[in-house]
Amino acid sequence: MAVDVVTQITIARPRAEVAAYAADPDHATAWYENINSVEWQSRPPLAVGSRVAFVARFLGRHLAYTYEVVDHVAGQRLVMRTTQGPFPMETTYTWQDAAEGTTRMTLRNRGEPRRSPSSRHR
Repeated sequence: MAVDVVTQITIARPRAEVAAYAADPDHATAWYENINSVEWQSRPPLAVGSRVAFVARFLGRHLAYTYEVVDHVAGQRLVMRTTQGPFPMETTYTWQDAAEGTTRMTLRNRGEPRRSPSSRHR
């Protein structure tokens, strides 16, 4: 079963400020309720190729995974992927100017659980 979840929020702060805060993994536990912990696997700052380990709860499960940044345009877009574990996932953040100095932030999580070896033979 594929998962493709998109959420949007308008934040009453300028885009550069919102994007800088949300794209910094060190802030993830403060604003993303599913993230329990974050640990850099490469040196900051965030850039294409950076690796960051997360521990989270998703769909009722405890997950530990390492994301690799595959695209980052400061203030506009951040794309991270993980291919490990039972649930490979891609997470995309985008930021757009909205009315009167506000920012529209979009978060998209998509992936598809791997089939277990026993389920392939049914």
